[in-house]
Order: sequence, then C-alpha cells, then structure tokens
Amino acid sequence: MDLSHRQQALLDHLARHGECAYGELAGRLRVSSMTVRREVDRLAAGGLLIKALRGARRAESGPALLETDLQARLTANLAEKRAIAVAAARTVRPGQTLFLDGSTTCLELAKELGQHAEGLTVVTSSVLVCLHLGRGGANTVLCLGGHYDPTSASLYGPETEAALERLYPDIAFLSTKGFIPAEGTFESASHLFRLKQIVARQAQQVTLLVDHSKYGQRALAQVLNAAQIQRVISDAKAPTAAVALLRRSGCEVVLAADRGPRLAAAPPARKTTRRRPGGPALKPARP
Repeated sequence: MDLSHRQQALLDHLARHGECAYGELAGRLRVSSMTVRREVDRLAAGGLLIKALRGARRAESGPALLETDLQARLTANLAEKRAIAVAAARTVRPGQTLFLDGSTTCLELAKELGQHAEGLTVVTSSVLVCLHLGRGGANTVLCLGGHYDPTSASLYGPETEAALERLYPDIAFLSTKGFIPAEGTFESASHLFRLKQIVARQAQQVTLLVDHSKYGQRALAQVLNAAQIQRVISDAKAPTAAVALLRRSGCEVVLAADRGPRLAAAPPARKTTRRRPGGPALKPARP
C-alpha cells in the first residue's frame, strides 16, 4: 500500500514505542481520535500494525520472536527499505520461484508480495518471511529447516544448506551488511555465509537489495563477488560514483523512488551466461 505522510508518521511512532493508545497517537499526529482509528484500520488491513485494545502496536513487537538487535534493525532506514521492496516487487512475474534471505529488507519485500502478489513459490530460511507470505495462501512458501538463529529469526546449518542445494530459484533476493561495488558483499554472521553463497550459484539471477548506508562498508568476510550480482536495487541516496561503477561493469541498477505502483508488469529477466545445472525450479538435481 502507498503510505501517506500521516500513516508513515504513525508507523514510525509505533516503531519507537511498540504500543500506543488512540489518544496518544491522535495527540502526536494532531488529528481526531476517529481519524486515527481509520488510519489504524487501514494499516492493520495491510499487515503493517496490529490493533490492540484502545490502541495499536507495531506488527513485529512479539518478544518471543525478536531480540533487541533485530528490533533495532527492523526500524533502521525503514522508509528506504520499503521503497526498495516496492521496486523489487515490480521485477517479479507471476509463477516465478524466488529466494528471500533473512534480512530485514527482504522482510519488507515479503510484506509487499504478501499484499499484492499471487502464484509465486517463495523459498526462504526466514521465519518472519514465512509468517508474512503464508497468511493468505495466495503464494506457496517453502521454509528451509535447520537451527534457529534468534538474532535474525532465520534458520541455518547443514540441513538448511543441503535443502537449498537441491533448489534452483529464478531470482535470489539478498541483502548484506556491507557492500563495496568493486569487490562484493560482506557479512559478519559466519554461520549464514554459506546459504548466500549456495543460492548465488543456484539462482538464475541474483538481485541485491541494499540501502545507501551499506555502501563502502566491510565486515568480517567477503561473501559474494561483485560479478555474481546481476541486479542491484537501492534507494535514491545511493552514492553516485558507486552506481556509475556498477553500471559500467554491466550490472543493472534500479534506484527506488519513495512512491510508485505495486507489481507493475515486469520486463523479461535479463539474460545471463549462467545455466541452471538441474531442471525446472524446485525440481531435485539429477544424480
């Protein structure tokens, strides 16, 4: 859904405070309680918040799932992540098989697809992505099993990797902790490295979702080479020099606007020299 300035302000307030009464929100936004109730109803219908007794709370405030670090990352650069998610959703066509990693940017993409897409098959290691995409039943969600990582609410380990090695998504949507366009992506969570490396080999196309704050940042280890990434979707604040370098190297770059139509018809996927080593998506590799 396209968010008005008032709706975004309401969500930002909930992101900081967790749960608020209608009266508090009305005072914060300088509108009537009835106006706040209507806005809460609209946002709740879109899955962006949860209605509570005499008020509302943010959609991701459950302490059983989220740790403090994850809560902070869920709200960091949220407007940019949502814009990137909308732009990413426009590249998806009905019937495709996607992989979404456990990043908070891919979680915003899952919310967007859950509201506006159908007929997709989505493979993920993220519990939160499963919850958002599996609600309506319009899309098939395949959750990779494994050990639970509370810092990302996602699954990892040998079982996760073995399952992913048998699958061949059309598009792998990944994010990262740090990104240097001349080199590649960087991560600190060593137990999650291999999932991204495996899916980068298996997918027909790798799309990196990265907001401006990630450029020029290194972390513990390099995970993907820049040559493994066919498309980068970023926000309008992405460094101009980095964008130019990516485009000169042949990588497609999409700069997301703050607003825009959802899931418009996407152009055909860019051809690459990579060939899928197995059959159609989700079919096991031949022995």
